[in-house]
Amino acid sequence: MTLRPPTDMPDQVFDGWVGHFAANRARGEAIEAGVDWDTAADLPENVRTAVIRSFQRFELGEGGEGLHLLRTARGQSAAPREALRMLAAEEQRHSTLFKRGLQYLGADTVTTHRSDEVFTRLRRSLGLRTELALFLAAEAVAMPYFVVLARSGPDEVMSAIGTRIALDEEHHLAFQIDQLRPGFVRMPTPVRGVVFLAWWCVAVGAATVVAIDHRAALRVCGLPVRSFWGAALRSLRRAAGATLSRE
Repeated sequence: MTLRPPTDMPDQVFDGWVGHFAANRARGEAIEAGVDWDTAADLPENVRTAVIRSFQRFELGEGGEGLHLLRTARGQSAAPREALRMLAAEEQRHSTLFKRGLQYLGADTVTTHRSDEVFTRLRRSLGLRTELALFLAAEAVAMPYFVVLARSGPDEVMSAIGTRIALDEEHHLAFQIDQLRPGFVRMPTPVRGVVFLAWWCVAVGAATVVAIDHRAALRVCGLPVRSFWGAALRSLRRAAGATLSRE
């Protein structure tokens, strides 16, 4: 099913997001400046291995998101194009943060992973609106991971990475809701119900993949896999509900 609603989001709203992204850059830099990146990681080997595998997958996933969003947004007017450029820059920054985390842990990045390839090909075979809809689902599902990493990461460096990304992603979800919502407002209730069902199916699959791929890191942070799975679906339900709401 291709979700391709028209967007009626005015340029003034995009201008507001441009201002947010500009201010958020300074906030993120302040968080990173407080991290002692040069200290040696002192973690048990099982914890280190779990986090390395998790960060390698997220670094790979975040790395290509921004550039593709920019390519698919070329037909947009100046304000949305700039907002998407700044969103893409934050996604690229997240990839860099995961890479710095891997360097801190004494590990390399990876160039490919099966689950990332499948989801990326699905999104990139569709248009910008559909890609943003699937992007929203992926970020909503990942939010509980970033939150628990921020709150209960195995050390201060890991927690700082989680804090920076969780704060950014919270606003990325709001941005995507703002962009997608106007296109659904005039849709009949049954159609919006079908859209929600499609989102839900994507979320169940994405949550299951994340739970399997990152289960060791989730346990290191004290979040059981089943609890993550439930939190991920609740996160998607809130985001999809806000996007499809007529209020």
